[in-house]
Amino acid sequence: MSGFPAFLLRHDVTVEAYLGESAYGPRYGPPTVVRGLLERSIRTVRGQNGEETTSSGTFRTRLDAGIEAEARVTLPDDTTTTVIAVVPHDGGGLPTPDHLEVQLA
Repeated sequence: MSGFPAFLLRHDVTVEAYLGESAYGPRYGPPTVVRGLLERSIRTVRGQNGEETTSSGTFRTRLDAGIEAEARVTLPDDTTTTVIAVVPHDGGGLPTPDHLEVQLA
C-alpha cells in the first residue's frame, strides 16, 4: 500500500470527533491536529445518508487519520465546519496515493 505523499501534507486542521448529542447540543472529543491537503471549492456531494448537500471544501489526508462523519474541523484560517462524509481511497496494494477524502460542510 502506498501512503499519501508527504509533500502534499501542507495544511494543519484541528479535528474533534463527534460523540453524540447532549441536552445542550452536539458533544465533541478532544482536539487532534491532522496534516493534509485542503482544497477550498464549493461542490455538490452526497452525505453519509445519501442526500445531496453542498460542500465548501475537501481535505485529503492519510488513511489512518481516523476522521469520521459529523466531526468538527477547524481550518487554518480558524473557520469551523463539520464533516459531511469520508471517502477512503485505497488502491489495494497498487502504487497509488492511498488517502482519505474528507468532505467538509
